[in-house]
Parts: sequence; C-alpha cells; structure tokens
Amino acid sequence: MKLDILAFGAHPDDVELGCGGTIAKEVARGKQVGIIDLTRGELGTRGTAETRDQEANNAAKILGVSVRENLGFADGFFVNDREHQLEIIKVLRKYQPDVVLCNAIDDRHIDHGKGSSLVSDACFLSGLIKIQTEINGVIQDKWRPKQVYHYIQWKPIDPDFVVDISNYIDVKMKSVLAYSTQFYDPKSTEPQTPISSKNFTDSVKYRARDLGRLTSCEYAEGFTTERYVAVDSLFDLK
Repeated sequence: MKLDILAFGAHPDDVELGCGGTIAKEVARGKQVGIIDLTRGELGTRGTAETRDQEANNAAKILGVSVRENLGFADGFFVNDREHQLEIIKVLRKYQPDVVLCNAIDDRHIDHGKGSSLVSDACFLSGLIKIQTEINGVIQDKWRPKQVYHYIQWKPIDPDFVVDISNYIDVKMKSVLAYSTQFYDPKSTEPQTPISSKNFTDSVKYRARDLGRLTSCEYAEGFTTERYVAVDSLFDLK
C-alpha cells in the first residue's frame, strides 16, 4: 500500500496531539494516511501498554487512517542508531509516503527530540540504494519522502507554516480524548501528570485557536520544516 502521508510519533497520542486535525483534513480530501508509533508508551505513569494499544486503535478509527503500526521500540530508551534507523527505513520503503510528519525538533519529553532526529535521518538514508533492506525475503526499493515536516508539541516552537484545521478541530479533540487513561478524568484515581490536568486538555484546543487567530482562521496546527517552503505564486499564500 502506497501512502500519501506517513505520520510518526514517539508515543501513541503524539500524532493526535501534534497533527490530528491535519490528518483528519487530508483523509477527508481522499489522501491515504498512515501512523507509525515508535513505542507503546509503556513508561507512562497512567494506564498500561495494553490500554494504550486499544486507545491508539480507537484514535486511528476516529481519524480514518489507512494503517497504524507500532514498532515496539523501548519507551524512554530507544536511540538514533543503525538498528533503529533500519527499522524505520523498512517502513518508509514499504509505504513509500510522499510526506512524512514527525515529532517536534525539541521538546520536554526526551523521546520527542530523539524520535524527530531518528525519523528525519532515516528518511534521508532510505533514499540510498546501497542500503539494502527486505521484508519477508523480498528486497525493497529505495525511497525518500519528498518532504519531512515536524509538528509542535509541549514547547511553543514558532511554526514555519500552519494548516487551517477549523473544520476538523472536533475530530482532533475526539482522537486525543480517545486516550482516556492519559488525559483529564476527575474520576481517575491514578497519579496526576503534566498532561492529565484539565488545563492541558484545554490547552490543546486554545493553542490551535491561537494559531488560527494569528493566521486568520479559526483553528490551526503548526509545523516546522527542514528546508525552504516554495510556492508557485504569491496568491497561494493565505
């Protein structure tokens, strides 16, 4: 299956929080989109790896993505090395995405920055013909995505561009709240975390609203780029 967009997250829920609205919008436009989680989020204070698996599946259905896989890397301890790069290269060559979305370039959680550089490096290496990979005994063709964009997470990084998600904010929030063990629940008896407060849940929506305010739409998601963004005409810019 060739995908138009492949979104990577260090943990289940990263993609929904960072670019869930953009994914929902592109799916509605007929694009084939997939999500790859690097870890099962097994070190998370609340819930378990098993509950995160189910929550991730539920969120994928809400967003309407074509595929979701988990690479099973060690939460908190995966590194950007040859072994991990090759696993991502296999996925890139399997789905041949034109656009890759991945973690913030720098963030509060150490896995986010690591995941960002790991996926970015693998995207480059995946285009080298002398790196050979195979799945089920079949040698894969080289593939390099046309674009790699990084969504924004905890830290307020200035975006290089934003996507108008005004009509998809409700889908985004529904996909985020599919992770019921992770976010605000006044009935929960589990320990409180930085993301389990009502303020954090509210911040997901008001950050999108603020980016929309700054760019003349209702809600938006921001991204950073690895190279200049080019347009055919000044009139392509809103």
